[in-house]
Formats: sequence, C-alpha cells, structure tokens
Amino acid sequence: MFVPKLFTTLKGYNRQAFFKDVTAGLIVGVVALPLAIAFAIASGVSPERGIITAIVGGFLISALGGSRVQIGGPTGAFVVVIYGVVEKFGIDGLIVTTMLAGVVLVLMGIAKFGAVIKFIPAPVITGFTSGIAVIIFSSEVKDFLGLRMGAVPSEFFAKWAAFGENILQINPWAIGIAVFSLLILIYWPRVSQKVPSPFVALMLMTAIVYFFHLPVDTIGSRFGVISGAIPAPQFPHISLPMIRMLMPSVFTVAVLGAVESLLSAVVSDGMIGGKHRSNMELVAQGIANIASPLFGGIPATGAIARTATNIKSGGRTPIAGITHAVTLLLILLAFGHLASMIPLATLAAILVVVAYNMSEWRTFRSLLKTTKSDVVVLLATFILTVVIDLTVAIEVGMVLAAFLFMRRMALVTNVSVMMREMDDADIPAELSKLDIPEGVQIYEINGPFFFGAAETFTQTMASVGTFPRVLIVRMRNVPAIDATGMKVLSDIRKRILHAKGRFIISEIHSQPYIALGGSGFLKELGEENLAPTIEEALARV
Repeated sequence: MFVPKLFTTLKGYNRQAFFKDVTAGLIVGVVALPLAIAFAIASGVSPERGIITAIVGGFLISALGGSRVQIGGPTGAFVVVIYGVVEKFGIDGLIVTTMLAGVVLVLMGIAKFGAVIKFIPAPVITGFTSGIAVIIFSSEVKDFLGLRMGAVPSEFFAKWAAFGENILQINPWAIGIAVFSLLILIYWPRVSQKVPSPFVALMLMTAIVYFFHLPVDTIGSRFGVISGAIPAPQFPHISLPMIRMLMPSVFTVAVLGAVESLLSAVVSDGMIGGKHRSNMELVAQGIANIASPLFGGIPATGAIARTATNIKSGGRTPIAGITHAVTLLLILLAFGHLASMIPLATLAAILVVVAYNMSEWRTFRSLLKTTKSDVVVLLATFILTVVIDLTVAIEVGMVLAAFLFMRRMALVTNVSVMMREMDDADIPAELSKLDIPEGVQIYEINGPFFFGAAETFTQTMASVGTFPRVLIVRMRNVPAIDATGMKVLSDIRKRILHAKGRFIISEIHSQPYIALGGSGFLKELGEENLAPTIEEALARV
C-alpha cells in the first residue's frame, strides 16, 4: 500500500520502455512550461515559482507517488486559493499554507483516506471546478485585452466593473496576439499532435513580439528577468497566530490537492488499464507540497491534462514524470532568462483555453437536469466559489450535500405497523396467515435506521396512539443502525416496560446486532426477546 509505483514498475524494465518514457517526459516538459508560468502569474506570484513547483513537486510526485503515469505541478484549481492567501498574508503566508497542507496530505495518506476522498459528491466537485474556471477566465480579461489599468480587484463583480470602466483602454496589439494565440491553441492539433500547441503559440508569439517590437506587456516588463536557477531552500517564519488564520486555506489546499490528484489517477487508470495506490499517492502529494515551497514553489498536485498528454505520448512508468521535471530544470537553467520576453497576452489565451476545459459545461448542464437536491448543491457551490470564496463554497457544498443525503435516507426508510384490529386488506399476505394476538403490534422498519429515519419510527408510533401489551420490532430489512436509532429503540423499550408491556426484536442483521450488543441494549433486552423469525417472535408472545 505504501510502496511507490516507481519501485514496482522497474521490474523487467527495458531499453524500449525507457526510450518511450523519456520521449513522453520531454514532450510533457515542453507542454508544462507555459502552463506552469501561466498558473503562477494567475495566482499572483512570480512566473519562476510555477516552474520551480513543476520541477520539485513534479519530480517528487512521480518518484514517490502511487500512480504509474501521474504528472504533478501547479494547476488551475489552486489559482483562487493562492491569490487570496498572497493578497492577505503575503508570500510567507503562502509558503506556510502549502507546507501545512502537505503535512495534512501525508496524514490523510497514512490514515488511509485515499478511498474516502472519492466519496465527495459530483455536484460539489463540478460546482467548484466550474466556479474556478469562471474566476480564471475573469482574471485573464485584462491581459487578453491589454487593458491599461492598475491592479485588478479580487472581488468578482468589482473586477468586471473595473473592466467596464477601462474598456476604452484596450490595446489592439495585445488583442491580436491573444486571438492569434487562441487560434493556434485550437487548430494546431489538427496539423500536428507531436508538437504541443501551447509551446507553438508561446514560441511563435514571443518571436513576433520580440522581432517586431510590438507594444504589449511581457513577463519581463511586469516581473523582471526570470532567474535561471533553483534558489537555496529557505524555511519561513511560523507563528501560532499565523497558523490559526491560515488553517481554512490549509484544508482547502489539502482537499483540492487530494481530490484532483486522485481524480487524475483514476482517469489515467482507465486510459492504461492500471490501478493506482491512492494512499501512497496522497503521501507523495504531501511530501511534494512540503518540499516545493522551501525552494519558492506553490501548491502542486496531479494534473489531468498533463497526465493524459504523458499517456498519449507513450509514458508508462514514473520515469516519464521524472524526465518531465528534469526537462523543465534544464530549460530553466539554459533558457530561463529568455522567458522574460513571453507576451502576457499569449499566456492569457492559454489560460482561457484551460478555463474552458475546466468549466466542464457539459457536465454542469447535465447535472442541472438531475434531482433538485443535486441542483441546489451544484449551484450553491458554483455561486459561492465565484462570488464569495472557494473555502466557503466547499464547506457549504459538503454540508448541504450531507444534509440532503440525510433527507434522502430518511425518505427511503419507512415504517409499517400491523395489529389484530386492522383489516385483512391492510396486512401483508405473508402475515395474514399468522395469528396476531390482541394487544400485539408489529412494527416493520424498511431501510437504514439512521437519525433521519428514527423520527419516522417515532411519528408512526405516535400516530397509532396507544401502547400495546407486546411490541415486536421487525428488522429484517434494516442493514445498518446508528446511535440515534439505538437510542430510539432503547427509549421506546423503556416506555413499553413502564406501561407493563413487553418488547421483542425479530430478524435482526449482523451490523445492528453488533451495534446493539456493543451498546448494552441486547443485554437489557434479554436473548429470550430476540427472535430469528416473526413466527418465533409470535410464539414468544
């Protein structure tokens, strides 16, 4: 469970497999370069931080991860959180947030939360990913249009109001570069699948801007020259008050990293017919996020698009991911200073395509046609992500989903009552042949007896009105019971006994039997009042 895939995939490894992995790693490294830079800039940090994240985080995720083909690095999911943390707490706050999120991810892996993460409802995931896509798109409007304006407000509506106020300040050259870049990104794959379209757009547009001296913003004009080296590790100053303020963002980064990496691993399993080790993957993601910020990096996770590119390029072992990280390192060392000439309009076009792909608008549209509860969760998560905050959106979305799930469980569970005084038409055929003595009531619970459904049982008893001389609770269709269900049974038994009556349970399954036994209820009930069949329960009466 906690053995990296690198160690198991190298058994029987040969030269042909190595050549395919290295080729795939080189291609993915080229694809990752513009994305790493673009995500860093969109997150409100310098571009080299994105490259460092892809190098350090990408290397560790591949070397220690539980997936054969996972490619790690900065992704669009973190843009909103990083921007907010940097705006409130600065770079030091981001470094601490990332490292603590890494610790949380390691603990999640050790606690074997790999399978639990997969149970996050689809409306919550689609809601916040679509919301993030809208925010990424909104953050790129300034550079896509070349607007000559100051800092862009972080709030969604204020941001678009600022765009409207400065719409006459557009730069036609920037729009031309952005649109041409967009066309390359869309149509180049029809020309060649081997050379990545983001790399083509980046190189061609950078050359055009440089040689024709076009008046557009570049990385250099806004951020200065990119350092062509990996900085020495630096440990940030950490204080308890800072940790307290950062904890909501820490858990958001950890959950996002876990969800995106495991989703990517599941998708890649389907593409190669493999099976990842989810808990090892979480541990590797955690180690990567602890190490990456020490060198100036930002949060990293598994990237679905880059992982798919790796698979399509022939990568089949973690060697491809390691090669991708080494490729980025060589590019940084050899050509890092040249990256300052990259036009921001091209990076904006790349992120517009990323936002479109992240939006999952087809999935979003299909979810709008599902149950009302799923639509409520979807829209609440989406709107809160865009308008308020991603952390709040995930919290509210999960709580809403949990409450609606409880409601569904309560609706699924029903309670029926049978007694001698009822008409034969109201008694099930299988019980009509039985002799139900006078003063005996049989209650049958159908479905999980959880706290939402426990109220249904209480209401059914209240509707009958009188306490019987003998109450039989039939539990043949109860697969599970929780503490509230056990308390309801205990309370009703006490009330029956107080009224000089008897309480019998029939046809109980293993989980309720173990739970009721552990609580001491069965000892109080007495084994003689626990019947394996309804016939024996009536014989006991």
